[in-house]
Amino acid sequence: MPIENLYKIIKDRIKNKPYGSYVTSLVQSGRHRISQKVGEEAMELIIEASKDKINKKRIIEEASDLIFHLYILLAYFNVKPKEISEELDRRHQKCIRHSR
Repeated sequence: MPIENLYKIIKDRIKNKPYGSYVTSLVQSGRHRISQKVGEEAMELIIEASKDKINKKRIIEEASDLIFHLYILLAYFNVKPKEISEELDRRHQKCIRHSR
């Protein structure tokens, strides 16, 4: 699944609340629990990336978990990926101006 579709799927699950959906249950737990999950997943990625013997497969898995939970957090606050992209573009343009 392309990552671009992830946000749409999450928004749909928030809206339609399908029975048994992990997204639905996490969102119903509230913003504090969602935030906690983002932190947990970030820490798991940090721990994996800090190991002496790097396991690329595990890094991919943990990064995927982090991105998934981050997208849930963004969707909860109705922050669209496009808005994040625009902010990154703005920062990039600012960096280019300062490097001249």
